[in-house]
Order: sequence, then C-alpha cells, then structure tokens
Amino acid sequence: MTIDERLMAAGLPPLSRRVWLEIDLEALTNNLQAIRDHVGPDVEINAVVKADAYGHGLVPVARHVAAAGAQRLCVASLDEALVVRGAGIATPILVMFSIPVDAVARAAQSRIEIVASDLATIRATLERWRTCTTSDDDVLAVHLEVETGLTRAGLKPDAVAGVARLIAATPGTRLAGIWTHLATPEDEATSDAQETAFAAALDSLRAAGLAIPARHLAATGGLLIAEQSYEGIRPGLALYGIVPDSLVAGGRQAQLAARLRPVMTLKCTPLRVETFPAGTRVGYGGRWTAQRESIIATLPLGYGDGFARAYSPGAQAIVRGSRVPVVGTVAMDALMVDVTDVPGVTLDDEFVLLGRQGAQSIDANELARVRNTIPWEVVTAMSTRVTRVYHAGSVLKSLRTLDGELGASGEG
Repeated sequence: MTIDERLMAAGLPPLSRRVWLEIDLEALTNNLQAIRDHVGPDVEINAVVKADAYGHGLVPVARHVAAAGAQRLCVASLDEALVVRGAGIATPILVMFSIPVDAVARAAQSRIEIVASDLATIRATLERWRTCTTSDDDVLAVHLEVETGLTRAGLKPDAVAGVARLIAATPGTRLAGIWTHLATPEDEATSDAQETAFAAALDSLRAAGLAIPARHLAATGGLLIAEQSYEGIRPGLALYGIVPDSLVAGGRQAQLAARLRPVMTLKCTPLRVETFPAGTRVGYGGRWTAQRESIIATLPLGYGDGFARAYSPGAQAIVRGSRVPVVGTVAMDALMVDVTDVPGVTLDDEFVLLGRQGAQSIDANELARVRNTIPWEVVTAMSTRVTRVYHAGSVLKSLRTLDGELGASGEG
C-alpha cells in the first residue's frame, strides 16, 4: 500500500508534503523491553526524551514509553517538561540542566524535578523557593549532578554534601537523586576515574550522616560498555535503536545491542523524474556533472528538513530495493539522486534515506560517517516540519504535523 492508502485506511488525512518520518512504536517497545531485561526489574529506567525525543517526537514518544514502563522521563529544559506535562503525562520528569531561578515554583507545581548542577544557581533557586507562596502539597524534587570529568555541569564532589544539607534545610524540598555522566564511556580508564570521583561524592554524603538518594550514571554508553551498578539508568540513543560505531559492545552488552531495532525511517516520493544529456551540471554550483545520459529524481527534502548539505557527496537513497547516489548540492527544500541504473522509477516510488527497504538499509551511523558527525546529531536534526507517522507494525496510529497530533480512527 502507498502512504496515501495507508493514511486513508487509518482515517488520517493525506500528507501536505511528500516527505515523512515513520516512527515504529513496536520497535520502541522492543528496545525498552530489551533494556529492562538487561538491567533487571529493580533498576529505574529514566527514558531520555529531550530534543524532541531525539527527533522522534516528544509527546508521542514520552506517552508511549511512559505507558510501556519507563519510571521517569528526562528532558533538557523546563519548556520541554511543561509540554510533556501539558499532554497529560503524569510520569516523573527530570530537567537535566538548570532551570531559570524564577521558574522554580512553576516546576514544583507541575511536579517537575530539577537538577542542582551549579552552586550559585542552586543556592539562588532554593532561596527563591523559600519565598514562594504555593500549596502545601507542592514539593520541589532535586537531583544532585556531580562533576566527575565531563566538565559540562555538576557540583564538585567536595560541594555535594553541603548542597544536600541545604536542600534538607529548605522546607518543601526533597532530595530525589544523585547522578553523573560519562564523558568517554568507551575509555575504561576514564570511566573508572569518573566512578571513583562519583563514589567520593557519595562517601561525603555518608560522612555527613545524609541518606544516599537513588543513583544513576549509565546512559547509552554506560549500558553498552559497562555493567550497571546503581538504582537508575538514562537510556537515550539505545531507546531509539541506534548503537554508535564508537561503542563496541561485548558479552551481555553485545546481546543487548543485537536486540535493539531502529525506530525512525525517513521516506519520500519524488517531485520529478527527468532525463538529462551527458554533460549536464546538476544543482546549485553545478558541483556534479552527468558523465552519461542520466535520469535524475528530485526529492522533496533538504537541509531545512535536517538532511544536511554535507551529505553530498557520499549519501545514498534506496528505491526499488537498490541504492542510488545523492548528486549535486543539497538545497534547503530539495535534493537530487541519480536513478539511471534503476529501471522504471516513477513519481509513485518511495525512496528511503534513513532506514530499511527490502534487503538494503541506511542507518544513522552511515549518515554520520558521510558528514563526519555522530548518530545523535543525525536523528535530532530532523526538522519539526517533517510529518511524523506513528505506527505499530502495519497499523498507523497517529500523525504529528506542525499543526499538532492527530490520532487514527478508533485511537485514543
């Protein structure tokens, strides 16, 4: 079935553009379950859904993983947390970067957990919280972030106990967790040094007579490289079924990696399929010249959709089960591919630029290598103007467009 037929069968409107992302909710469930099986039933899964759920769609993904058993959702900013809470999702939410001091009451009232990652900011935040007029039911939950070597954010280990005491002395405040983040999970010596620094922070809490809250260290890198030893994990990229080339797993970690399935597929149908004579220069700047009579398909996406200009030369698409090269310069809203060697391509053919078609597949690692970046950037770069089509198997569940989210007929 074509995408139009599938949408019609689900009672959903047609696409406004001929490019879309298919988000496989069954794969998302599979990945969450694989992670659960790996860490066991007693470890909290703090699912990372920041940056529009790594490009997969913040609210639909947050709703799905919460229903599938994630105990907490992790975002990067207060506005992301408020969007999730505004969608009626009741699961605990942690904002992993400092929020504006004046927003502390709104966070507490929305049951959004915040981080203490800078001494001056958390002091100001707690002082502001003391002056807020709120309901007696409002509790400010705080997680301590420990600086152990990433140098991005976090309290130095010798400051942790003092901040914990300050939290304990602030009415209506609860210490909900303590965490750090690995800078180079594939480097065992570096990670060991970070764990040692983290342990020193925990020892300082014990020495001060303070209880140790739930600890979480491992994100995707920690999951795929080292054994988990704390009460929580923060899977991000693994949740979306992507195993970075830099993380070479072995043993139990290899078994986990093998179970993960990519969630995102980028598809489109062409705007034009046209034949040009040898010598024709293609695209802005004429960076590619046809060496023979060539059939060029124009695809309706470009760097404005997250398909970067740097993908040409080197990137490919899949059509009719065959790979074809992206040629010329990727423009803001269009790119060209050479389909000369694939007979019979028409305007009705589906092209895949990320994902699988038949026996061929293009994954985020491949695209990352083409543009000298990392797979995290490949998927998070997908623009919000590209419609997300959510499905479970062959059944379409919903659409997310710039206008909002629309469920299929019979879907809640």
